[in-house]
Amino acid sequence: MISIIDCGISNFGSIQNMLKKIGEESIVITSPVELEKATKVILPGVGSFDHGMGALNESGMSEAILKIDKSIPILGICLGMQLMSKRSEEGVLDGLGIIDAECKRIHAPKEANLKVPHMGWNTVHQRKKSLLLSNFEEDSRFYFVHSYYVECNNESDVLASSYYGVEFSSMIQHGNIYGVQFHPEKSHRFGINLFQKFSKL
Repeated sequence: MISIIDCGISNFGSIQNMLKKIGEESIVITSPVELEKATKVILPGVGSFDHGMGALNESGMSEAILKIDKSIPILGICLGMQLMSKRSEEGVLDGLGIIDAECKRIHAPKEANLKVPHMGWNTVHQRKKSLLLSNFEEDSRFYFVHSYYVECNNESDVLASSYYGVEFSSMIQHGNIYGVQFHPEKSHRFGINLFQKFSKL
């Protein structure tokens, strides 16, 4: 059973549909008490950094997430991944800080003529071995919508990278904490494969 955190900052329906497609049961949770019983967690999110952290703080989820046993796998998706960092150039609130990283705005070179936000399909290149990326297809493509990215202070936390005018961390991992900048629930067979790997961790 996978617990999906809902604090009003995500569209969890498409994630549940994807999990259902692979035969994985899921439950949407809204309180710290429910999180205490979780054995596998997804933290999705869309919107601004401060709005996301504000929602987690007000619901009591921030403190509850920090208390999760380190053996429990957590997957942050898009803004959910960014909220795992210490801070963001987008806002003033502190992040969860469970990954030693900061969020930076995408500044693609002018000559690249690239629009921000980065929106659309992009390839992901594996940087280290991980059960989440076992038998990974090097041409795997995922769907992105973001203006900020996570910059890890420890290179060892970068699981995969992508390029959009600048190279950025598109997947991170620190122990059982995982994050993806893209939307696997919108990434067809590549997203299905990633959710299958996460469900088996």
